[in-house]
Amino acid sequence: MELNLKPRSECKYDAVSLGEVMLRLDPGEGRIRTARSFRAWEGGGEYNVIRGLHKCFGMKTAVITAFADNEVGLLMKDFIEQGGVDTDLIYMKKTDGIGRICRNGINFTERGFGIRGAVGCSDRANTAISQATPEDFDFEYIFGTLGVRWLHTGGIYAALSEQSCKTVIEAIKTAKKYGTIVSYDLNYRPSMWSAIGGIEKAQEVNKEIAKYVDVMIGNEEDFTACLGFQIEGNDANLKTLNLDGYKKMINEAAAAYPNFKAVATTLRQVKTATINDWSAICWADGEIYKAKQYDSLEIMDRVGGGDSFASGLVYGLMSGAGAEAAVNYGAAHGALAMTTPGDTTMASLKEVEALMGGAGARVQR
Repeated sequence: MELNLKPRSECKYDAVSLGEVMLRLDPGEGRIRTARSFRAWEGGGEYNVIRGLHKCFGMKTAVITAFADNEVGLLMKDFIEQGGVDTDLIYMKKTDGIGRICRNGINFTERGFGIRGAVGCSDRANTAISQATPEDFDFEYIFGTLGVRWLHTGGIYAALSEQSCKTVIEAIKTAKKYGTIVSYDLNYRPSMWSAIGGIEKAQEVNKEIAKYVDVMIGNEEDFTACLGFQIEGNDANLKTLNLDGYKKMINEAAAAYPNFKAVATTLRQVKTATINDWSAICWADGEIYKAKQYDSLEIMDRVGGGDSFASGLVYGLMSGAGAEAAVNYGAAHGALAMTTPGDTTMASLKEVEALMGGAGARVQR
């Protein structure tokens, strides 16, 4: 698989993301509905990937997003700076003090435990990033002058608004114009697309985006909802994956979109909120590569596990390790990220590679 990455010497950034970053309010071991205190984090589907690429894998990264220019927006910017991701590309949008013009997104998330599943409650309408235009960021400058080796974005951002659909397409087209590799996580959320046209709009937008994507990430449900491809031979709950059926579906997608260099998805079987079977697969050059299986993985906080898979996958591909190694980097990183609280990774590259090599959970001294 040849990605033709731009040389590091020609680019300010190894990778950037485009998407919404929200303030996550976490009640810890309790419930949202009864909490009297919350721990604050930053998180967002696209941002989590780019933060993992910096924090765990040591890459120079930046986030393209927008915040309302108020105290909460500054708090979000500070969270991102603490994580080491460059904030120079963030657009601080003027607001009126009460959120009529624009606001910052909030995401309440409780982790779940045992038979009680995780619960999310988002408050993200009319946010600054949902209104952002290409002119707010100057994609020509970012990709043409500064230089970026890899852009990651996804369907959660695209679904925020009609304007988000237009902005993500313009960003991807400009990135490709300057030779930047593009990864995209379909991440279909019917509740988000419903306000701007439902599944018909999701397919219209994602089919256009797919024309420019090098590495597509998404499960079989995402491929069906967003791109119209069907997988045959799966069980009723879509967790026991028929690899032949998946390969057939992806080969059909690759024929329709010959620009796809790799396609990847996580495999998760939920036994309880805190016990999951976990793995992943990656298609490249007509072959399917399956990651190590993590049976009965004990989970502290599952939110962001898929994003951490994506950052490990991207690292493996960018490092030239190949698709089989890349999907194992992704699965191991995602597994470790779910053992700690918050959306974002607290793992190190050393820990990821040790887990890939079969390291256990004995005390390290």
